[in-house]
Amino acid sequence: MHRYEIALEYRPGPNRLAGTARLSAIAGRAPLTEFHLNLSEFRIGRILVDGRAPHYTHRGGRLRVRPAKPLPAGAAFTVEVHYAGNPRPVRSPWGGLGWEELTDGALVASQPVGAPSWYPCNDRPADKASYQISVNTPSAYTVVAGGRLLTRTTRASTTTWVYEQSAPTSSYLVGLSIGMYQTVLLGDPGLGGVPQSAHVPAHLLPRFSRDFARQPAMMRLFEELFGPYPFGEYAVVVADEELDVPVEAQGLSLFGANHVDGARGSERLVAHELAHQWFGNSVTIADWRHIWLNEGLAKYAEWLWSERSGGRPARELAAAAHRMLSAQPQDLKLSDPGRKLMFDDRVYERGGLAVHAIRCALGDRAFFLMLRDWATVHRHGVVTTAAFAAHVARYADGPVTELLSAWLDQPSLPPLPSPQGSPSIPERPAYPPTNGGAGGRGEASA
Repeated sequence: MHRYEIALEYRPGPNRLAGTARLSAIAGRAPLTEFHLNLSEFRIGRILVDGRAPHYTHRGGRLRVRPAKPLPAGAAFTVEVHYAGNPRPVRSPWGGLGWEELTDGALVASQPVGAPSWYPCNDRPADKASYQISVNTPSAYTVVAGGRLLTRTTRASTTTWVYEQSAPTSSYLVGLSIGMYQTVLLGDPGLGGVPQSAHVPAHLLPRFSRDFARQPAMMRLFEELFGPYPFGEYAVVVADEELDVPVEAQGLSLFGANHVDGARGSERLVAHELAHQWFGNSVTIADWRHIWLNEGLAKYAEWLWSERSGGRPARELAAAAHRMLSAQPQDLKLSDPGRKLMFDDRVYERGGLAVHAIRCALGDRAFFLMLRDWATVHRHGVVTTAAFAAHVARYADGPVTELLSAWLDQPSLPPLPSPQGSPSIPERPAYPPTNGGAGGRGEASA
């Protein structure tokens, strides 16, 4: 896909959604006689391909479209889908995913297969496109989506919010939240800085103000370590309900009320979701076999934040993770954990340990150069584990094939890695130490 333009009307009370999605795409190397889109069980009003009605079927969450005449190889074309219904999560081995009706509003948490719960798409992480999302809803509600707010127009009792995400975006990373929120700014981005906003229920603002106070400092650290923030802005939403785990979308992260306690008890998760903007959102995996590249690097970013903010250093957090994993079953292959285990805590913890092992092998100077270059070279791109292994090898003084194979391809847990030389990240914290326990193990986050 090249671009999605999605216009929605949503009424929270009856949980009623009516949508029009206009998809721009390019045919492949052969004439295109048929194509498939993913879409949940909405009622289809009409479908047009380049303005003409095609033949289509819609069963089992799959929309099969046969254009009136084959589309020439390499031709640009548009698909328009009008649909309506009561959105609900997609059933999956990991529970319901996608559109979630809340007590008062809704949110979208699509990873990995929930995007079809609210719009038609080619639901593969490697197929990235730009997005424009328009949502009309009662004016009492705030609509938050990833990207830049272009317009907000109120007519009578409803307001239409229009967001633009120009950076290439995977379908599962298109975030949306509709709720009763107060909007606040986090810090002063200054000239050339990243605008950071938050959308929070009013009664949670006092706790939120403490829990997220250091997010601007995280942004500065991660830009130092990983390179410039890859999008135009960053927003966080706190839903007025408990969520099992926070979830990142492109330019947006969603937290539950349970992640706001006024004591920075979930600060490591704030760092984790922010780090995903580089690792997972800008640099996107080709398919879900490679999920450790998202989660292992975001986990290690938690440890780096702890190290730089007066908490436990990464080596201590790595040792704690290694002790925990030593007591777990040794049946997970990190480079391809399979659908059943892809969100297992061990993917996160062993992924972070694998990154730490690479740091120990390369030494700090080469490691941080490697990490920054990885995020820079593949900015807005699609990657695999093999590509990462080849990238790491370019920064090593000697062979790293055995090291990477032991951590990524073998189920048994390698010994705890030990560093070479002295660390180049200073022992003196770069940010005031106010959360010495940050970065410890807890629930996984997406």
